[in-house]
Order: sequence, then structure tokens, then C-alpha cells
Amino acid sequence: MSNIIIKNSRNTKNAPQDTLSTQSVAFSHYNNISAQLPINPVTGALIHGDITAQAQQCLENIAAIIKSIGHVVSDVVKINIFLKDISDMVAVNTVYADFFGNDFPTRVVVAVAALPMDGALVQMDALISNGEGTQPQAPCELIKMARNTENAPQDTLSTQSVAFSHYNNVSAQLPIDPATGKIKTGDIKEQAKQCLKNIKAILESIDVPLDDIVKINVYLKDLADIDAVNEMYTTFFPDSAIARAVAYVPARTVIVASDLPMNALVQMDAVVSHGDGTPPQEVEDRHGIVIKANNTENAPLNALSTQTVAFSHYNHISAQLPINSKTGTLDASNIKEQTEQCLNNIKAIVESINHVMDDIVKINIQLKDITDLNAVNDIYKTFFNSDLPARTVIGVSAIPMNALIQIDAVVSNAEGTPPQK
Repeated sequence: MSNIIIKNSRNTKNAPQDTLSTQSVAFSHYNNISAQLPINPVTGALIHGDITAQAQQCLENIAAIIKSIGHVVSDVVKINIFLKDISDMVAVNTVYADFFGNDFPTRVVVAVAALPMDGALVQMDALISNGEGTQPQAPCELIKMARNTENAPQDTLSTQSVAFSHYNNVSAQLPIDPATGKIKTGDIKEQAKQCLKNIKAILESIDVPLDDIVKINVYLKDLADIDAVNEMYTTFFPDSAIARAVAYVPARTVIVASDLPMNALVQMDAVVSHGDGTPPQEVEDRHGIVIKANNTENAPLNALSTQTVAFSHYNHISAQLPINSKTGTLDASNIKEQTEQCLNNIKAIVESINHVMDDIVKINIQLKDITDLNAVNDIYKTFFNSDLPARTVIGVSAIPMNALIQIDAVVSNAEGTPPQK
């Protein structure tokens, strides 16, 4: 890749340090912050206390990282909250509201089967704006654009869409009917349809089509529902004649949740291209920057997701299962072999777009058994030669194809994507 823009990896002693991840990895106009557990950075131990105290510690760790790189909490664009018990959401919300005041980012809340540290009740990661860019970009006082529409469910603790530079981040959408504020009645298909309708309404409110989505995350309570969700999903993507002509679908990750807010069966969030940028960037036709979707036969192909979707200065890689691309099957048997296969698939995708593994800025790992993390780490560190990416690890009850592990990634893209000819 081009070295025009430099990845900036940083750690501070004022937040917990991990030898297998970097606290903050900035590239271009975004910073990716590793998942923060409720660890006291002075002692390195999990704090004693209830969910309120643990949530407060997670947020304090994020705040310390943000402060260490010369930013403020209002620069946060997105927060992901992983809970052991969804009923703890009420207590977390109280702490969360005090922390952010009235400037709420986009947000995802999900209950998961396990977290990386025994006794942890909550874990949070974040994405923050980076107006100064990374060297040698000149600082630019870009404006964070936070917007809501009445045509989609509103939440007092999150903003529906927060744009910064050339990306929009959309809060997780539950299958809520915006007219009633209640969960859509019906089966999984009806709930999936409502989630997608809510995302579409948010995008239409900012004059953006569904086909500008570059990455979508689907959270399911029951993995057996995936076929029904996929059936509905294909009625929304592709969404335009141009996208249908090239069979464009976004990058995608499917996550099995132990529980979801409001006892929903499904929840979805999205990352959206934003070609016209945010002020004071020069306003241009949103298609002046082209979404570049790429697949390679050296990694598993999926009709419902593109392996990597680049826009502006980032590449978004779909979740990779430990599938042998030649056989299309799970040939690896143990966790180390499956980890290596997932990472080899990511490496094949990264290399197919003329990048290297050290261009990765964020990695997300799902494990069937959280106790496998040490074995995963033994393999993981062999794939990187320089500063490790920011990272989030969660335990889940199930993974597609009964795999033990699934990994997705965000990759820096210094060369950017070209304007349409």
C-alpha cells in the first residue's frame, strides 16, 4: 500500500495495557479504541463492585485513552457495550447518561455469553473522530454531524446517525415500529424486516441510499434464525439498479447474542459511506468517491457479503470463519488450527487488495469458548510484525457452521478510493 498516511498506534499508562492489543489506533480521521474491561489501570486487577462500578470503570478507561491523545469525550462517534446480563442495561444507562451528558454517540448494546476476564460484567469499545488526521495529513476542524429522524425509533441515550469525515455510523436498530415505539409483532422475518426498514429510514433522512452501506452487523438471539433473516435481507440488498448490475452487497458479520434489548430476536447496525464528507470539507457529489468492493478466490466466498469493501481511507472486512477456501468446508479441528485458518483468510483478502496485515487497525474476535483465548493469542501474534491493532474479544454461544472462532477486521487504506470517472 501507499505510505502517504501513517497509522498512529498509542498507549497510555492511565488505562489498562494489553500486550496483544493497542489501546488506540488512529488512521486518517478516525481512532479505534480497544475494548475496555473494568480493570483498575494502577493495579491491573478487575475492580470490586457491582455493574454500576464496573461500567463506570470501563468509561473512565476510555476517557483516559481519549485524553491521552488530546481528544475529549464529545469526539466519540460510536460505543459498543457488551453485557453479561441484559437486565444490567438500566444501571449502565444511568452511568452512561452522566458520562456523556447530552452529546450521545451511536450505540450498540448486546448481551454476550462470556467476556475475556472472569468476573467482568461489562466491556466497552469505542470509535472516535480524529479531525487532525494522521501524518502527513494537515489538521482540519471537521464537524461531527449527529442526526435523528422521526421515521425511525428514537432513543434518549443514542443518536441514530453520526457522520464524521467520509463515514456515517448508524446506531443498532431494534425491530421497533417508530409509530408505536414497540417491538414489531410477528416472527423473525418481520423483525428483521423492521430493523432494515429503520436503517433505510435513517439513511433516507440524510439523503443516502441503502447501497451506500459498506458494513452491516447482524445480532441474532438464535442462530437457527439466520436463513429466515437472510431471506428478508436479500429483499433489501442490492437496492438499486447500479448495485444489482454488479451484485453489490456490504461486508457483514453475524453475531449470536445471549440477549438483546426489549427481548428482541434481532438487531442490526451499519457503517455507511459519506462521499460528500462533513463540513468544512468541500461538498461534492456523494459518488465522487467510489465504494470499492473486492472478492478473491483465495478466501471463502459468500453470496450475502463482500469480503472487503473499501471507501475513502478504510477497508471493512467481512467476518471470516475457519473455512478452507478450496474445499468450502471447516477442515481445521482444534482452536489453534481454526484461528490460523481465519487469519489466513483475512490475510488472503488483505493481500488481494495489495495491503499487509500490519495495515489492520481493528480486529474483532468471537469465541465459542472464552477459555480458548490463550491458544488463540499464541497464533494471533504471529500474524503481525509491528504494533498490534485495537481489539475486541467476546464469547458467544454459537458461531455459523458450528465453528469455534470467527474474526472480522478494519484495514487502513492510505491510497483512498478514486473518484468516479
